[in-house]
Amino acid sequence: MVQCWSCLVSDVDVIDYYDRPGGAYAEGPYANADTCAYAFTDKPGQRIPKAGAIAEAGVGRAGAEWSIFEAEAKGPNASAAAQANVLGVNAMARAEVGSASASAGPLKVTAGLGVDTGVRAGADGVEVKFLGTGIKVGETGVGVSVLGMDFSMNNSHYI
Repeated sequence: MVQCWSCLVSDVDVIDYYDRPGGAYAEGPYANADTCAYAFTDKPGQRIPKAGAIAEAGVGRAGAEWSIFEAEAKGPNASAAAQANVLGVNAMARAEVGSASASAGPLKVTAGLGVDTGVRAGADGVEVKFLGTGIKVGETGVGVSVLGMDFSMNNSHYI
């Protein structure tokens, strides 16, 4: 599924996706490249001004999404993406043997074997990864990554 996605997960993304309709997808081998630019369109995923580009290829993937909830499983794949939005900037390259992820609003969990290399800087903090290992630190939460396994928690709801 190719779309302008939000690499900078935050409470603002809840505003952008709260009314996203449900959907599911499954596909075998894929290769895609896409760009996007949106600003203040009253559609899910397009309310927050953003621009980005992605190139991706893989053996297979399946997922489902509805409102602020998402789940996805991927086979071997590689991707590179860059995005800028009102919250900050992001550039990341990734190669994975496989992964599974689930998110509910600001909480996201990913398990898999892969390597990410890149940086993200935004109003809520910074993230740095090298070969799949790194940290996220910001005023709203923390996260750690080790060889493609991520756990992050946005604690702004509990302050």
